[in-house]
Amino acid sequence: AASLMGAPPRPVPNKNDGTIDLDDIRGVIRADDQHFPTTRLLCVEQTHNKCGGRVLPLEYLDKCGQLCKENGIKLHLDGARIWNAAAALGVSPARCVAAADTVSVCLSKGLGAPVGSVILGDAEFIRRARRLRKACGGTMRQAGVLAAAALMALKEIHPVIHLDHLRMTELATGLGKIDGLKVGRPVQSNICFLNFAKEIDVPGVLAELRKRNIVVIPWQPNQVRLVTHHEINQAAVQAVLKAFSDIVGGVYTPPPPVVVVAAPDKEAAAAPPTNAPTNVAVAADKDAIAA
Repeated sequence: AASLMGAPPRPVPNKNDGTIDLDDIRGVIRADDQHFPTTRLLCVEQTHNKCGGRVLPLEYLDKCGQLCKENGIKLHLDGARIWNAAAALGVSPARCVAAADTVSVCLSKGLGAPVGSVILGDAEFIRRARRLRKACGGTMRQAGVLAAAALMALKEIHPVIHLDHLRMTELATGLGKIDGLKVGRPVQSNICFLNFAKEIDVPGVLAELRKRNIVVIPWQPNQVRLVTHHEINQAAVQAVLKAFSDIVGGVYTPPPPVVVVAAPDKEAAAAPPTNAPTNVAVAADKDAIAA
């Protein structure tokens, strides 16, 4: 964006649920100052990839749209997985993007088309986008063949995309029960981040999985990302669970349980046991002794 369009980005840290605090957004919107770039656009992602496919609430997106209007800037929604967001929220894709001025959607992720992304906006925005696409060498000839595949994906895959979420939930639940594995974030759509115990050779596990025709994307040194799509059926879910169980179970032994013993209370430790003899000093009456 900075090199081709002269638009330097200004990243703002998001929270674990994929949202950005609205006050943080307000705090980075620059006034019209000749010393700094002018803020023109807010970009948010739906669903949020690096947060494990977390779905941004509609109420939050509506507030982002209102914030942008109040500050005279545009809202762009990176909707690469907008179909998954709509399925998770139980609404139409149109409702998911209602607050945005412009939207980009991917046809080759959740929908499974061979290739293709689409950008949406008003007529003037699309006119400028086409010109910039041409300047970047992005024009394609005979694109109708690709469009036909995308239309087929919309017709056949979109109505059943919720099954990807159900299968990912089942997969994540099963993986979380295997010693040495931990699901990193709550699963809301078709993405799961899986953490390995530090003792596990993750590249070795991935190599063994590949031998079983299971391809997993490494993300961090001890973390991988798993994604379900329409070609991952119920049998595939069971095959993945069995493979992880066999491979991880063969290389990882859980540590013995740690027994925690509470430290004794100092006063209780100083007191003698109730069943032990006790030395008692008795003040005797002199007259009683003499008698």
